[in-house]
Amino acid sequence: MRSRALSAVALFLAGSWPAVASANDGRYWPQWRGPLGTGEAPKAKPPVEWSETKNVRWKIQIPGVGKSTPVVWEDLVILTSAVPTGKDVPPPATPAPAPGGRPAQVSPESAFEFVVLAYGRSDGKLRWQRTVKQEKPHEGLHKDGTYASGSALTDGKRIYAFFGSRGLYALDMKGRVLWQKDLGHMQTRNAFGEGASPALHRDTLVVTWDHEGADFIVALSAVDGKEKWRKQRDEPTTWATPLVVEHGGRGQVVVGGTNKLLSYDVETGDLVWQAAGLTMNVIPSPVAADGVVYAMSGFRGNALRAIRLADAKGEIAGPPALAWSYDKDTPYVPSPLLVGGGLYFLKSNSGILTSLDAASGTPRFSERLEALPNVYASPVAADGRIYVVGREGAAVVLAAGPQLKVLATNRLDDAFDASPALVDGELYLRGAKHLYRISAD
Repeated sequence: MRSRALSAVALFLAGSWPAVASANDGRYWPQWRGPLGTGEAPKAKPPVEWSETKNVRWKIQIPGVGKSTPVVWEDLVILTSAVPTGKDVPPPATPAPAPGGRPAQVSPESAFEFVVLAYGRSDGKLRWQRTVKQEKPHEGLHKDGTYASGSALTDGKRIYAFFGSRGLYALDMKGRVLWQKDLGHMQTRNAFGEGASPALHRDTLVVTWDHEGADFIVALSAVDGKEKWRKQRDEPTTWATPLVVEHGGRGQVVVGGTNKLLSYDVETGDLVWQAAGLTMNVIPSPVAADGVVYAMSGFRGNALRAIRLADAKGEIAGPPALAWSYDKDTPYVPSPLLVGGGLYFLKSNSGILTSLDAASGTPRFSERLEALPNVYASPVAADGRIYVVGREGAAVVLAAGPQLKVLATNRLDDAFDASPALVDGELYLRGAKHLYRISAD
């Protein structure tokens, strides 16, 4: 396996190093898929083993409910959450149904406070808590969903928190709201709820709005929230966070969809290339390294496409732009992981882990992680190891490489759907009830 340093250099030379990573040299965890956007933390060395009595530096109870990943910058751990108020207030006006569709279902829940929280890395103490909206949601949820499933992101200057139909907010690092943007009300498929996060490229935020109404992708100024461009889309509801990559001096926004896999110029919104779509209910976010984008989904089918950016333009129907494809055991909810030349993903929402050679698509292994029957969180990696956490509190640590090698199986008294965050010697786990810092010191 290539060293972490070589992996980071390769990403930089390929032009796919995200702006949030270059701002901190890949040290922090500024967005839900980490500093490289691949699930890897190139400078972290978290522990291999933990339990409720081992390597838990602190454990705190989180107010409300949410499944967003913690993001970490300097001494702050930042979360979003939806806190029930217990007040039965009228919901906002229900939007008109999409043509041929049905009205959005009204949530039976009370109103919620939509909050951004910042905790200290060193001690877990609450530094600040900011309520950005109080509202009764206009629509219900999937039984496993929450109203705070989209993760925050930060560039160290501002924190961006996206609550979907409740708005997009920019806060300073002290928790003061700088600007906000209302993009409307989503009507999600089967009222399953919302969950995608924005993507950040330098001073541009990109948000996708795929639902059962009018779809669009929009770019906003990260400085003041003003709209830069907006393009119509034609997709059923998707939950995939867009991926921003740079290639040949050009920034691209890659968005997975059921009808099309599309790339837009990040400065203008112009279409760069398009390929055949994935499956229904696209949730996994694309990843990229070494000039190749990998997009996949796995509901009612299996689809994985590897797009070579050097050859990608216009309509992509086959090689050389389509480097390879794969149609087995792709994920429904968890996003893939790229590390050390390997592409890792979980079958549907199960603990069956597949590894492919990222360059060729050649299978390396596909094996069941017995301790993880149900997985929503995306796998992450650091220091030559892969971390996978499950819905019943178990976590498996593996050696990254062409064979499956389990290093440890760990358990905590919580349930984990949010993806972990890895920084320095620390692992941050957001459970259904608690936020954990796992570290040896």
